[in-house]
Amino acid sequence: MIKRDFRSTTVIAVRKDGHVAMAGDGQVSFGETIMKNNARKVRTLRDGTVLCGFAGATADAFTLFDRFETKLKEYSSDLARAAVELAKEWRTDRSLRRLEAMLLTADKHKILLISGTGDVIEPAGDALAIGSGGNYAYAAALAYLESSPLSAAEIAEKSLKIAGAICIYTNQNITLFEI
Repeated sequence: MIKRDFRSTTVIAVRKDGHVAMAGDGQVSFGETIMKNNARKVRTLRDGTVLCGFAGATADAFTLFDRFETKLKEYSSDLARAAVELAKEWRTDRSLRRLEAMLLTADKHKILLISGTGDVIEPAGDALAIGSGGNYAYAAALAYLESSPLSAAEIAEKSLKIAGAICIYTNQNITLFEI
């Protein structure tokens, strides 16, 4: 039997001028086949005050969304505390350890990447991206942040479009939220 891997997703978060935007593409690929082109990999949590996107296995990501939202509620929407507590639980819980996904989270003050290895990473700059085309989107966002008057939302969208033009696992069907 030939092993086929799901490949999908580019999600980017950009902070500029007091605004944070997160955008994700809509493609889900299985091997060499595009299975879906309009997946929604970015959502708002806590009445629109937190943004969250995922890369990886969809069912695993939805489990993590739910757990993260519970942690946000438990820690009064403190993004960093909720992220650290989720990462600790993810790393130590026997069933969660097997989840194959990453979360990119943001509020008006922070952008954080949460992984199953126990990492909670806050970027040194004002952008971070995950997924198959993450490096392309991240590089584009850094260039835009350094040299353009574009808003956070415009940078996130343009950066994702650049990733979609380069990465075969990323498309131009973009979901974008801004806070």
